Amino acid sequence: MQQSLPAQRPPRLHARSFSRFTRSLFGQVLIALVLGTLLGLCFPEFAAKLKPLGDAFIKLIKMLIGPIVFCVVVAGICGAGELKKVGRVGIKAVIYFEIVTTIALALGIVLAYVFQPGTGMNVNPRTLDISAMSAYIDNAEKVKSAGTVDFLLKLIPNTVMGAFASGDVLQVLLVSVLFGCALSLVGEPGKPLVRLIDTFSHTLFKMMGFIIKLAPLGVLGAVAFTVGKYGIGSLKQLGFLVILFYGAVTVFVLVVLGTIMRICGFSVIKLIRYLKAELLVVLGTASSDSVLPQIMKKLEFMGVRKSVVGLVIPTGYSFNLDAFSIYLTLAAVFIAQATNTPLALGDLLGILAVALVTSKGAHGIPGSAIVILAATLSAHPAIPAIGLVLVLSVDWFIGIARAVGNLIGNCVATVVVAAWEKDIDRERAHAVLNGTIPAGDLDAGLEALGDSIGADTGKVPVGAPLPGTVAGR
Repeated sequence: MQQSLPAQRPPRLHARSFSRFTRSLFGQVLIALVLGTLLGLCFPEFAAKLKPLGDAFIKLIKMLIGPIVFCVVVAGICGAGELKKVGRVGIKAVIYFEIVTTIALALGIVLAYVFQPGTGMNVNPRTLDISAMSAYIDNAEKVKSAGTVDFLLKLIPNTVMGAFASGDVLQVLLVSVLFGCALSLVGEPGKPLVRLIDTFSHTLFKMMGFIIKLAPLGVLGAVAFTVGKYGIGSLKQLGFLVILFYGAVTVFVLVVLGTIMRICGFSVIKLIRYLKAELLVVLGTASSDSVLPQIMKKLEFMGVRKSVVGLVIPTGYSFNLDAFSIYLTLAAVFIAQATNTPLALGDLLGILAVALVTSKGAHGIPGSAIVILAATLSAHPAIPAIGLVLVLSVDWFIGIARAVGNLIGNCVATVVVAAWEKDIDRERAHAVLNGTIPAGDLDAGLEALGDSIGADTGKVPVGAPLPGTVAGR
């Protein structure tokens, strides 16, 4: 007698997994990356016209950065309890920034000397076309001539509203810190205003939630434009420099930042996995500005105190440019090698010292990488500044790794300063990074936790389903 086999149901696991993947921001952005690349390869002229999609997305994000930084910093300072703590967090952040930036600059020099990416090119600086540099010369001269006093004066806006109008993060941060300190000293009468600002921040994050849904379109436009204009084979030109820089950023993130995170008791790999959707947006748009508000929310979700997030992240966007620092020294030595310019140990130390200063003025300057590199070389005339023409053609591709590396560096800095200050709920952070507490609807989480914990706790219980940003965190 033939035994009948039980009927097998068609597997639906893969279909459900694919459906979840396509509904997630990470999946949608990854699909947009693939589509953008295909459009650039198959229809380059049409793809090049899609650039406004990426530009518009970044402009929408930047539109909200100033107000969000203001709300987060003010609410964080008012919830910190004492102004001495705010000052202590700021000092520790600056100390960390300078130490890690110096390591990044030194790494660029070491790798350039070990791998010699420019050796053998034998470029005569007199044969290079200086017209390609004309758009950057004026800005480079301004950066080079600006001393410490000029830099500090630039931090002060002409008017309070002018800081928000210009979109300068450091100016907004200065206004926010002053306002937050003053509001904290007002005491009880100022609490209604604190609650109003906290509610306003929730509204802004809701707006950001609408805009972030457009990220796949922004990535599609940016990637299609890049591949359509430069071609997928454009990486062949100066390809070794590009590959070396990507390798340098990878080594810095996994070894240097990984060691720092391990000392603090966390894993940089798990942090990267937790931020994968935001990092993919940066990968497609080559701009870390495009995810600043979302990154601040995710770090709060981890259990980092709001005041630390509000101070470290915006400051780091100008003072903690790890990948950018690697590029400064790597590109400077590359140009010296390509033009057969000999460099002594004193020259290398001079480049390192100058780059420590010039790297701080990078954020917010059009063509910032080339401009700051030009300012660095102009302050150190041993290397012909005209050699910058050599790296112009691959600056966009290098800029992708710069943006991703800078963002990871700032997120690590926030976790480190929070751990240093004991302002991170370690139990919750491990639960979030391990996936025990899923990062679902962050906006709903902010509201849920606001109802579940008191204003004076500052610690989020691991059992809480989602994090909050009330004034006490």
